[in-house]
Amino acid sequence: MRTRVISFIISSVFIFLVLGIFNLQVKNGRTFRELSNKNCIRLLPQEGNRGRILDRNGQVIVDSYLSYDALVLPQEEESLDKVLATVSGVLGMGLRELKDNYRKNFISSSMPVVVAENIEVKKAIALEELKSQLGDLLIQPHPLRHYPYGKLACHAIGYLHEIDRWRLTRLADYGYKIKDIVGFCGVEERYDYYLRQEEGALSIEVDHRGRFIRVLGFKPPRNGKDIQLTLDLKIQKIAEDALADKKGAIIIIEPTSGEILAMVSYPGFNPAIFVKKSESAIRNVVRDYNAPLLNRAISGVYPAASVFKLVVSSAALETGKINLGTTFVCTGSIFVGRRQFSCWDTHGPQSLIGGIAHSCDVFFYRTGLATGAQAIHDYALQFGFSKVGMTDLPYAQGGLVPDPLWKRFYRMQGWFDGDTANFAIGQGELLVTPIQMARMVAVFANKGELVNPYIVKAVAGKDITAYQRKSIKVPVKESNLEYIRQGMRQVVVNPGGTAKILADLKIGVAGKTGTAQVPRGNSHAWFVGFFPFKKPQFAICVLLEHGGHGYASAVLAKQIIEAMSKEGLINEKL
Repeated sequence: MRTRVISFIISSVFIFLVLGIFNLQVKNGRTFRELSNKNCIRLLPQEGNRGRILDRNGQVIVDSYLSYDALVLPQEEESLDKVLATVSGVLGMGLRELKDNYRKNFISSSMPVVVAENIEVKKAIALEELKSQLGDLLIQPHPLRHYPYGKLACHAIGYLHEIDRWRLTRLADYGYKIKDIVGFCGVEERYDYYLRQEEGALSIEVDHRGRFIRVLGFKPPRNGKDIQLTLDLKIQKIAEDALADKKGAIIIIEPTSGEILAMVSYPGFNPAIFVKKSESAIRNVVRDYNAPLLNRAISGVYPAASVFKLVVSSAALETGKINLGTTFVCTGSIFVGRRQFSCWDTHGPQSLIGGIAHSCDVFFYRTGLATGAQAIHDYALQFGFSKVGMTDLPYAQGGLVPDPLWKRFYRMQGWFDGDTANFAIGQGELLVTPIQMARMVAVFANKGELVNPYIVKAVAGKDITAYQRKSIKVPVKESNLEYIRQGMRQVVVNPGGTAKILADLKIGVAGKTGTAQVPRGNSHAWFVGFFPFKKPQFAICVLLEHGGHGYASAVLAKQIIEAMSKEGLINEKL
């Protein structure tokens, strides 16, 4: 009896083992074989270089350089501690920090994990020499963005950072994945698809201890495409030096094509802080109440002030409400209904050209009332206001051009003559961006074309300006544009002109100042213009936030034009 029991037990165990072997080898053999293969294969990512960003003359604005990262293969904790302890001794980093990096960067058991980034070359070499003792350690080159000119053109360029959830949701179908480094703002964001490199990989086989056995395959990485901008670094630097520590924006464009030669917004930021992942520096930039990440040139919205009088002049002339001989007397103020509207001075009799030269508010109160709010609104749209000023940079704003219907719909209020008077001098609800102002003044420089400002000239060596250059004929007679041009010239050469500071320049300049009143602080200061006067090569817009008076922006414009002349950037024979 005992023998039978023992035999039964032995038989049962044997049957159980056979069934277990059958389950492992036959039923689930393929699954376990795949798991075994995956466990012995490691994929080592190989990164290419992100595309460079160049200026119009081929000078490198943004490049890449090789940095080095230390990676370890996923393994048992005891072996991992030994590897990390060695890395800690060579790099001078705390063991706890390395372990935290390992946990934070772990993706899967088949992928090496980054434990230290941006290692110095000497330390990378020292770790490389220890690989014979630590087979689980890898030193991998890693391209990083390099900014040879520091902050120069930072808003036009943008910066790089790890992809966020919002972008990942939108871009996942285009091959973007978690932890990818992508462009934020500027050209880096808008043209990220072209600039980004294609990742390669090295597939290797390791033993059960993670030690290298052989290479299984290699897919080479692909570098990103170079982007050439329309910016001229010399002009960009002149404009940035002029703005210095003043808050505001400067734009200089080529008035017949729309090419942006300089785009400045201050305060700015150093894109390198995002490369170095300096958390304290990034936090300071993000939390700065002066908003250094905001590109004021395309995203800042401001009252247009007296610069808008150029649009009002166009509307009044085209609708026949005034002509070159129309004269209004400025006594320092007028009454519109029961409210008194003041001028900044007493100018006496003013015609169109004198009204522009002296920026006479009374002249434009009366001109605006004669023309009507709806006509002014419609011509403002023809000059590009209320529309995004450019399309090849992200986050450009459209501003606001109000009219009676808008006020009725959004404010549930009627439109009164006082609203029209304010509208006629660029105040009230009207909001514009500096790029829109530059686009508008270019119409008077090129005598009638509303150009499309753009900043990218070529992609991967292929010129795309044929696709970028677009213009619309503004419905204003050339004769009327010429009247306004003469008024803009008088702004500079007339002894009572609001930009007479520019009169002593060797180069003829035409322009218009503006002083935008705001609820708090000093007024914003505007200057828009073009030069040389007879054959314009450049259109310029200068905005000083809380600059006090348009004259201050004219002073800045003079400084820029003088510096450009000194550098031989202006054809002074024109």
